[in-house]
Amino acid sequence: MAKPAQGAKYRGSIHDFPGFDPNQDAEALYTAMKGFGSDKEAILDVITSRSNRQRQEICQSYKSLYGKDLIADLKYELTGKFERLIVGLMRPPAYCDAKEIKDAISGIGTDEKCLIEILASRTNEQMHQLVAAYKDAYERDLEADIIGDTSGHFQKMLVVLLQGTREEDDVVSEDLVQQDVQDLYEAGELKWGTDEAQFIYILGNRSKQHLRLVFDEYLKTTGKPIEASIRGELSGDFEKLMLAVVKCIRSTPEYFAERLFKAMKGLGTRDNTLIRIMVSRSELDMLDIREIFRTKYEKSLYSMIKEKEMSQEETYKKSLLKLCGGDDDAAGQFFPEAAQVAYQMWELSAVARLELKGTVRPANDFNPDADAKALRKAMKGLGTDEDTIIDIITHRSNAQRQQIRQTFKSHFGRDLMSDLKSEISGDLARLILGLMMPPAHYDAKQLKKAMEGAGTDEKALIEILATRTNAEIRAINEAYKEDYHKSLEDALSSDTSGHFRRILISLATGNREEGGENLDQAREDAQVAAEILEIADTPSGDKTSLETRFMTILCTRSYPHLRRVFQEFIKMTNYDVEHTIKKEMSGDVRDAFVAIVQSVKNKPLFFADKLYKSMKGAGTDEKTLTRIMVSRSEIDLLNIRREFIEKYDKSLHQAIEGDTSGDFLKALLALCGGED
Repeated sequence: MAKPAQGAKYRGSIHDFPGFDPNQDAEALYTAMKGFGSDKEAILDVITSRSNRQRQEICQSYKSLYGKDLIADLKYELTGKFERLIVGLMRPPAYCDAKEIKDAISGIGTDEKCLIEILASRTNEQMHQLVAAYKDAYERDLEADIIGDTSGHFQKMLVVLLQGTREEDDVVSEDLVQQDVQDLYEAGELKWGTDEAQFIYILGNRSKQHLRLVFDEYLKTTGKPIEASIRGELSGDFEKLMLAVVKCIRSTPEYFAERLFKAMKGLGTRDNTLIRIMVSRSELDMLDIREIFRTKYEKSLYSMIKEKEMSQEETYKKSLLKLCGGDDDAAGQFFPEAAQVAYQMWELSAVARLELKGTVRPANDFNPDADAKALRKAMKGLGTDEDTIIDIITHRSNAQRQQIRQTFKSHFGRDLMSDLKSEISGDLARLILGLMMPPAHYDAKQLKKAMEGAGTDEKALIEILATRTNAEIRAINEAYKEDYHKSLEDALSSDTSGHFRRILISLATGNREEGGENLDQAREDAQVAAEILEIADTPSGDKTSLETRFMTILCTRSYPHLRRVFQEFIKMTNYDVEHTIKKEMSGDVRDAFVAIVQSVKNKPLFFADKLYKSMKGAGTDEKTLTRIMVSRSEIDLLNIRREFIEKYDKSLHQAIEGDTSGDFLKALLALCGGED
């Protein structure tokens, strides 16, 4: 077992058992397997409560006492996933990895995901131990077996990683960092084709500290993260391997938190992945994985395992929970380390903010006269040429569409919007007509629709007012007044009530500060947040006054300042403000505040989540899907796409393809702008 560096804090969930007696444990296991059937609870209790070193002593004692092999007896007595987990725990870590790789390359086909996970994440020392264990267990050379079962650049990178020769010097040369950034850029973005050898050499050999600086500088130099370049330049298993290497360089615990989440999300469970990670990380970094999991997915690893329907016996789930080591959702709150991880993630995210980019740009060689004529032809006579309408309107900027409208009226004396309404219908009509409207008038219409008729669409009100800039809000106010002869504030006042109304009206004024952060003010604001959310030690004002101040902070402070407030809140309380709002508040007020916080943290991710939820499960929320695709297509839809694939492990393009159909699908994919 790899030990923590001297002075490093132990971050595993499994510890040496106090008062350990290997003979006593061997006897207990023998008794549990003696006679008809087996006492799985007793086996679970002993093996999941001992460290790997202690389990090896139990194996030796078992053989000495009974002349039998403990692992062979466990295999005979147990079945299914529980057997796989328990036997995995009984093997020394390097032998467990060796067995996983042997299984991955044996028989028909190869489990590339298993190879990627193990070889991308292990340290030099762990890699050397793995190679030796494979040789000892199977009398075969691991490198030769991998070469025989893989091919191409994927094979080459696996072989490089297998050498376990990654540099480990913490002293980083700035000149070499700049040279590596340039070499990677020239090998990918600037080259016709891709020089994969450069990616393999740099990502396979440089130290973690060096590569983290390379990634930072690459973003500053090229305007895009290294992951985006890898996705654009590489493909297949090689691309997946390189992305896994980058994730492990950035944060190995975060890589495993993502793997665990993906193993359990949706229907079914990828049990082999779940078992492999829970076994292999239980004495390394399970506490770090738990912290990041809780921060990133808004629920604890423990609760996700516990709530997951598993086809195997209850002892399998109990074993996983024992390895997890604790529930970070206990009492509905973070444990302190998780909040500090959130704080560190804030600090990292503040280093470099990506330029926002839409997917729809002004068309080159734009000719409004030709477009107007083509649209008229598409709608003239019997039938409608929807393909031409979609092609023109989704590939022009909004400013160009307004020119087409004017030209259409000048040429034909007809209103283009009216003609489109009469020729197309349903979801396609909502999308195309939305694209034809100036953005402020489109938002104004969406707000009007959210408030008219029986009931109110609070989610639409929140989505629009919590995410628009001051300039956008002011334009919406003007458009609303022009189109509906009533102020937006009056409409909101008559259709909403209480604190929710106050929040919306505050947002609708478009008076958010636009300066930077003020550290002293941020600390004071964080204290107000702590008091209103009832986690401050010493409340310093009446509740009504605090509620007003809290609303003012979230609705009027600048985004950079609020990011600092959220950081100070974590430092002050060991809680994350978003999770605390979700726990302490309810209803529309909670939803509005959460939307503001998420928008401040990462607006593209906020919209990626909304898009995912609009297409998740049975049925599709076409209104939300359309509203976001229309309103963000020229602002940040490219960034939303990147956040979508990063979080949900599939592209927005794939999600839309799987959830919509017909001409509506064609138009959405055209707006999406490409497959990631």
